[in-house]
Amino acid sequence: MIFDSASVIAYSFGLVVLFFLCRIFAKPIKWLLKLIINGVLGGLILAAVNFVGGFAGIFIAINPLTALIAGLLGVPGVILVILLQYIL
Repeated sequence: MIFDSASVIAYSFGLVVLFFLCRIFAKPIKWLLKLIINGVLGGLILAAVNFVGGFAGIFIAINPLTALIAGLLGVPGVILVILLQYIL
């Protein structure tokens, strides 16, 4: 197998391009997965609040928007959704 300088440069360039493409596309995928996981966790937290809050008369509708707010903001998001429920 003969390696000339042009093929070595071409392979090196290809690896560099592949590296940068992977770096560019990896961040949005990580962000999207984190958003999905946080949304699911937010829905679970809201379900737990509904279960425990049922004894105190607190009920929050679980829909994609409330799950997303609770998922993005965590516990403060759940508190925000509860406050918005009673304000509106």
